[in-house]
Amino acid sequence: MEKLLFGAAYYDEYMPESRIDEDFRLMREAGMNVIRIAESTWSTWEPRDGEFCFDSLHRMLDGASRWGLSVIVGTPTYAIPPWLYRKCPEILPVTHAGQNLYGARQNMDITHPLYRFHAERILRRLLAEVQPYRCVIGFQLDNETKAYDTCSPGAQAAFKTYLKEKFGTVEAMNAAFGFAYWSNSVHDWDDLPDVRGTINGSYAAEYAAFQRTLVTEFLMWQRAIVEEYRRPEQFVTHNFDFDWEPWHCAGLQPEVDQFRAQAALTIAGSDIYYPTADELTGEEISFGCALTRALKKDNFLVLETQAQGPLRNDPYPGQVRLAAFSLVAGGANMVEYWHWHSIHNAIESYWRGVLGHDLRPGRMYAEIASVGRDFARLGGTLCNFRPRSRVAILVSNRSLTGLRNDASFSGFSYNRDALMPLHRALFRSNVAVDLLGEDARDFSAYALVAVPALYCAPEGLIAALKSYVNQGGKLLATCRSFYADENAQIRHAAQPYGMTEVFGMHYEQLTPAREAHVGHYQELLEPHEGTEVLRRYTNPSYAAYACATMHRYGRGQAAYIGADFDDELSIELVAELLRRMGLSLPAERWPLVLKDGEGICYAFNYSASPRAYSPPRECTDLLTGERFAPGESAPLPGWGVRIFQKAQQEAWL
Repeated sequence: MEKLLFGAAYYDEYMPESRIDEDFRLMREAGMNVIRIAESTWSTWEPRDGEFCFDSLHRMLDGASRWGLSVIVGTPTYAIPPWLYRKCPEILPVTHAGQNLYGARQNMDITHPLYRFHAERILRRLLAEVQPYRCVIGFQLDNETKAYDTCSPGAQAAFKTYLKEKFGTVEAMNAAFGFAYWSNSVHDWDDLPDVRGTINGSYAAEYAAFQRTLVTEFLMWQRAIVEEYRRPEQFVTHNFDFDWEPWHCAGLQPEVDQFRAQAALTIAGSDIYYPTADELTGEEISFGCALTRALKKDNFLVLETQAQGPLRNDPYPGQVRLAAFSLVAGGANMVEYWHWHSIHNAIESYWRGVLGHDLRPGRMYAEIASVGRDFARLGGTLCNFRPRSRVAILVSNRSLTGLRNDASFSGFSYNRDALMPLHRALFRSNVAVDLLGEDARDFSAYALVAVPALYCAPEGLIAALKSYVNQGGKLLATCRSFYADENAQIRHAAQPYGMTEVFGMHYEQLTPAREAHVGHYQELLEPHEGTEVLRRYTNPSYAAYACATMHRYGRGQAAYIGADFDDELSIELVAELLRRMGLSLPAERWPLVLKDGEGICYAFNYSASPRAYSPPRECTDLLTGERFAPGESAPLPGWGVRIFQKAQQEAWL
């Protein structure tokens, strides 16, 4: 891109009164140049079956044209109108929780042929309406799409076809899933049990994988329709989301294989929500950026992030500005707020926008306008920035779902207890990371690859990681890695399977946490000769066992952490491991966060207390125009940001 895009989602149809010119004037004064429309309003565009009304759509597009705003059009297929439910109640799926009822969004079976028929009809009518408008720069397919846990007869019939194609015979499937247990063996494809009742973890995990394929297919289906209408310069994107804590992003989305679904897009996009006030750390923003950047290995769009956000998540002054620059430092070429105005009814009334319920520009508008002015002034320089990353984290949807069986006994969560803590430990040491999907096999671009709880590890991935270390790479794995195969069936060999010679240790015993600093699991590691023990357990009964080891294998090194330690110990241990592996770490630590890239280095202060950073080279702060000599202290106020342009394009960190 040639400039940064900056704007908000806009809903004329939600407004208590039409005020497009007033709103678009305020947007332009705030430095905004783009809006997203239409993704939520099927019942407005098609109030009755086959009857269409696009008056509010044209009001928004005509207004955007007058005020020089670009427009992203969302396809309105994620919330069906009441008449469609009344006409085709079978569109609402049966799920593990039972029969869905009408009312909420995202409550339909995306595979149902009647849903597809009506979705295609509204899609084509909408696309034809917007086609003449030059202000439309791109399309967003659907909205945070999932399979919505459809277990309807049609979906389960498709699952049977999927299993036939994957395994060929029922005998091969029985062996892969261990169906002999409790007399579950299937001897005819028509005997496949309903997935809602299964006690077989492999079968359940495979159905979750199948549901992820439905999302990819659905987005590809929509893309094919959009292709018939879009101009070559118009992009196609989607707003992927993440696993959720109640109000913010919290790890890998379990219901979508985003690394495969991205094939439906020309540019990746996501919705990045983060905790604020005293809970703002920058970790969730950094993770969301790294994952979205990984999908196309390129810059991306943030289609939703919070302005004021949910009432319980109200940001302190300065935090929304800090977050906006953090998104750009993570590789975003667009920052778009959800949403422009606070809604006056229904479930999201207190998920507040740039304007409050009084629709007047206040403190949040003023802070966002300060971002807009800087984006307009510096967008050509800041656009297309990507942080340098020497470290990669490999993420695995199959491990996430496979570990749910363990969760029934321990409460262990792949995202909460493995992936996000490892990312946090690296983030707080100012180690920038890329993320890799579980299909990755080439790791040569990275000095270190980290695999958190890689529970389901296929033979090909094990071989690739072993080769990477043997050729000089550095590998860090955490507990529960390499335990099962890709079908979540536990291996009958020494653990960690296929990697004992790489890590220079093995273990037989896996126990519940017996240590003060351990959350759920302890693997009692038995180091081999020549393996360095970094930590042993403090419990006298387990004092003979290691909990963290490091070993040379070939020309490389491999470290293993055999317990899910708390943050304090995990951050300390990961930093120590990286130093012992010869990876230099910046002297600065969180809450001073650095993002270094070609020609530019960002410095963020993720705390309310003033901090200072001393750039190692001559540079200029793009925000203030101040020049700094090498080593000169540059103060940062609480929740502050500086953007240093380097005199020479070289790495600092």
